[in-house]
Amino acid sequence: MTQKIIILDFGSQTTQLIGRRVRELDTFCEIMPYNKFPNDDPSVIGVILSGSPYSVHDPEAFKVDLSQFVGRVPVLGICYGAQFISHTLGGKVEKADSREYGRANLETVDTTNPLFKGFEQHSQVWMSHGDTITAIPENFKVIGSTKDVTNAAFWNQKDVWAVQFHPEVFHSLQGTQLLKNFVVDICGSKQEWSAASFVDSTVAELKQQLGNDRVILGLSGGVDSSVAAVLLNKAIGNRLTCIFVDHGMLRKNEFQQVMDDYKVLGLNVIGVDASEKFFADLAGVTDPEQKRKIIGRDFVEVFNAEAKKITDAKWLAQGTIYPDRIESLNITGKVIKSHHNVGGLPKEMHLQLCEPLQWLFKDEVRRVGRQLGMPEHLITRHPFPGPGLAVRILGDITPEKVRILQDADDIYIRGLRDYKVKLSGEDARKVLAAGIPADMKDGEIEVSLYDQIWQAGAILLSTVRSVGVMGDERTYEHPVALRAVTSTDAMTADWAHLPYEFMAKVSNEIINKVRGVNRVCYDISSKPPATIEWE
Repeated sequence: MTQKIIILDFGSQTTQLIGRRVRELDTFCEIMPYNKFPNDDPSVIGVILSGSPYSVHDPEAFKVDLSQFVGRVPVLGICYGAQFISHTLGGKVEKADSREYGRANLETVDTTNPLFKGFEQHSQVWMSHGDTITAIPENFKVIGSTKDVTNAAFWNQKDVWAVQFHPEVFHSLQGTQLLKNFVVDICGSKQEWSAASFVDSTVAELKQQLGNDRVILGLSGGVDSSVAAVLLNKAIGNRLTCIFVDHGMLRKNEFQQVMDDYKVLGLNVIGVDASEKFFADLAGVTDPEQKRKIIGRDFVEVFNAEAKKITDAKWLAQGTIYPDRIESLNITGKVIKSHHNVGGLPKEMHLQLCEPLQWLFKDEVRRVGRQLGMPEHLITRHPFPGPGLAVRILGDITPEKVRILQDADDIYIRGLRDYKVKLSGEDARKVLAAGIPADMKDGEIEVSLYDQIWQAGAILLSTVRSVGVMGDERTYEHPVALRAVTSTDAMTADWAHLPYEFMAKVSNEIINKVRGVNRVCYDISSKPPATIEWE
């Protein structure tokens, strides 16, 4: 039975990041709503309580019955989780004189405590809270303090630990060590969760689940659906039929390129060009969410019509990954953003659902792809929205606007792939840790800008026109905004600091070569408060 850590989500923006950090320790974890602890699951070896936007004193604050797991398995409370433990077990949580946010140093650390094994004194941590713990519960002991936060970390002998800082974020320099101490040493993880073990166990499970049934899978050309297809192909071979729908808003030449890639992989793929239908149904529509719904509806209609031709199919497979399922519904059950591959099957299809990647984060999907021997250019492909360029064109959608954006985007993406930079130190380590192939020479690696970036693309501001001059003539055309972000899981993202030389070259090429564009801008917004996509 697979060991697992349960992360109870109290609404923090960094809950997924906790999950990724645990997975990086080769340990399976599951993120669950704060009130959904699985009491009857014997595979649970530990519980982590996340942060929260609430104060423990708020009437609507999320609460959990600690007796479900305290005393049964080790528990770690983070930020709100720590405050909730203190507040519930008899300590005191009060509003801080000023919000404690940003870098702090642990001035004193009890390195004899297993949570802080291997820690250095004065280790930097990241604080983010408005309340502070002014008194810890009876029978607890302080094991870490900062200059301003006496009860920064505390513990009792019933295997309950609590920290007011966020060990999961990059700015907590020994945060990974803390989580490793908890997950591996305290909880006893055998660290058996890996890409290789996932492939072996999932292929075996798929063979048992699907038997001799035929499966249909909707391909998008992206990493997730491609890896899902190769994984299923390994399990059931030609009993998998893939359908790739071209809605007309893919990147330039993408439909044919993807079809060629799938042929090399030995997949049984049916390509459907339905661009005329999508353009007709999107005509005049400007609302972003309405665009998504129309594209999702049309995709189902086109896919369903093609799938009905495969009369003996019993399963529909999707490349849904863990963040899709978490982000589509928040812990109150409210929809945040519609995902075209999350939300149920058309009832008339009468197919059962198969989601072989549903427990994986994006970086894990890529590791699985490498384990399966897939080409690197497919594995490192940036995330791309299901509705395609439709949500990168402000305003209504027309074939001409798509043509303009495809041309601009093609120049930008090719430029990112072609521009090489040398990295060393921590920057090089991050790239190598992500599994991107690179040769180290004299302490440096050389990689493309594309491989350093989580996601990039061009946005057509088709609702805006700007004055320009080309030759001796006045122009009145559209601006294009370029977007590039760095991230680990897309829940938070920072704008990529691209070299000026590269930006100048790409801007010049787009304006000179793309008819309909006379101005190029660069988006320097981070998420939050902005989102990665504009719509």
